[in-house]
This record gives sequence, structure tokens and C-alpha cells, in this order.
Amino acid sequence: MIKLLAVDMDGTCLDARSRMTDRTLQALRKAAEKGVVIVPATGRNLECIPHRLAAGTLRRTGTPDDYANKGLFRYVISSNGARVTDICERKTIFRASVKREDALTLLENCRGKGLGIASHVRHRYLLQGRFLTTAGLLIYGKDAQGVYCVRDMETFVRRNDCEVEEFQFYFLLPGAKEKVRTILKEYPSLHAAYTGIYVEVYSRDASKGNALAALAGHLGIRQEEIACIGDGENDLSMFVSSGLKIAMGNAVDKLKVQADHIAESNRNDGAAKTIEQYIL
Repeated sequence: MIKLLAVDMDGTCLDARSRMTDRTLQALRKAAEKGVVIVPATGRNLECIPHRLAAGTLRRTGTPDDYANKGLFRYVISSNGARVTDICERKTIFRASVKREDALTLLENCRGKGLGIASHVRHRYLLQGRFLTTAGLLIYGKDAQGVYCVRDMETFVRRNDCEVEEFQFYFLLPGAKEKVRTILKEYPSLHAAYTGIYVEVYSRDASKGNALAALAGHLGIRQEEIACIGDGENDLSMFVSSGLKIAMGNAVDKLKVQADHIAESNRNDGAAKTIEQYIL
């Protein structure tokens, strides 16, 4: 019997236009009503959780029972596993931050390298400069309540007593990708996940799998009672911590090879159909 369902957001619960369909939302709600613990597991920071999923949940007030009975979810794995948060008790269950010394020297070394800089700090999405912030607001749309502008990221981190959950370095100029790749070779405590336009940088101790295992231990749920659905390489670690492993039809091949089942793509409500079939 599945007691916990960990679901990726972008590329899984969200369609190709970053929207959550009615069918997906309904499937998640029915699973929650059945008693399954629904856990969003995302590379996003906590305050940029999809607004349709978060409506009435992140801002709900009351007792833990209020969340269990009314809220769609109580626990969130965010920033690629750097945090697990109990949003009811406003408590961190698991954390794996970038070391402060590494954060400061990395920002110093990346200065003047043609990079746009963003970070996840205190569950918020901080972007350096107005241009990058405007782009972030456009990309996240209604999910952008956690987007904030800072003038200089290095100055902000240095002046504030805060832990960095994740950095994102956007490649704004030719050669920027190779420059940051060379710099990151000097940081063995950090993990780098590259895309065509940016790289995500976070602690090597941060992964969705580590976060999921920590949450399951906190809740007393066994591995065989956990299901997960994902589409990207950052979801591979969740497979290690789950009993039922489901890859989206649009997932990377590495994930499909390890999956117990392959769903339809996120263009065809694949996550919803899978939840209906295997959870409900």
C-alpha cells in the first residue's frame, strides 16, 4: 500500500506550458483524501511552488490536523532536495546548504564572467539585477510570489546571515558556460547540473533522494510504501528511496531505464493518469 507519493513539478505535474491541469489537481486531491501523503519534490524554491497546487495550503493557518484533513500537502522537498519543510509547523526537517565560505568565494570567482546570478535563500528566489528579475517574473508568472531582486548577490550573502540552498548561473555571454565549468572544478563539495542556458549549483549532500529518505524516516514510512513520479535526472535519486518508481513519457532515458512503469507524457496528463491507475 502506498502511503507517500513524491511528485516532481516541472515536466511532470506541469504541462509543456508550465500549467497544472484540472485532472492532475483532482488526482492529487483524491490521493490526499485517501490518506496518501502528497509531497511536491521540485527544483523550485518553496515560495515558487505552482500556485494552483499551493492555493489554500501554503498560507493555511491552524493545527497539524487542519493540514492533514484540508490541505493538499504538508511537506515540500524544494531546491533539488536542499530543504524538506513542514509548512504546518514552519519547521525544517532536512537541510543541505552550500557552505558559506564556498558561497562567497564562488560568487567572487564568478564576478565579471558574463553570468546572470540567482539563488534560493530562505525559500525565496533572488535574482541579481532588474533584467534577470523581470525575466524571472515572466517565466514564473502567477507562481512568482517568491521572486525578489537584489542589486549584488555577493554583497547580499556577505551582509546577511543566511544559508544558500542553491545557486543558478545563467550564461549571458559566449564562453560563460566553460568559464563557470572551470571555476566549479575547484569546489568538490558542490554538485553542478547543467542545461543549455544555465547551471544549478548546490551541495553534494542535497538531492531529492536524500530529502525523501529523511522525510520518510521522520514519518515512519517504509521504502516499499513510497511512490515517486519524475522526468529529469535530478529525479533519479528519488528512485533509490522509493518502492514504486514511475517515469514520465517525456522523461530522460536514464530515468526510464530505472522505472517500474512509464507514464504518458506531461502533454497528455501522464501524471494524473498514473496516479489514477496505481494510487487510486
